[in-house]
Amino acid sequence: MEGYRVVRFFRDHPNGLNRSGRRNTVIARCTLAEAQAHCQDPETSSSTCKLPVNMARTRRCGPWFDGYEAR
Repeated sequence: MEGYRVVRFFRDHPNGLNRSGRRNTVIARCTLAEAQAHCQDPETSSSTCKLPVNMARTRRCGPWFDGYEAR
């Protein structure tokens, strides 16, 4: 079984990295099913989030979303 990680991407920063130039790993190790379930949550995208913490991130960093990649 190949492992996956969930990563936060930022539209307004080079290569989707955060303002520090690093990649934000949200979940370091998970299965494909877990990664897909996480990314289907409306709180994992600036365009659909409603929680104050996520809306504050959008104001501070611009548009963002969580995606996954093979480890």
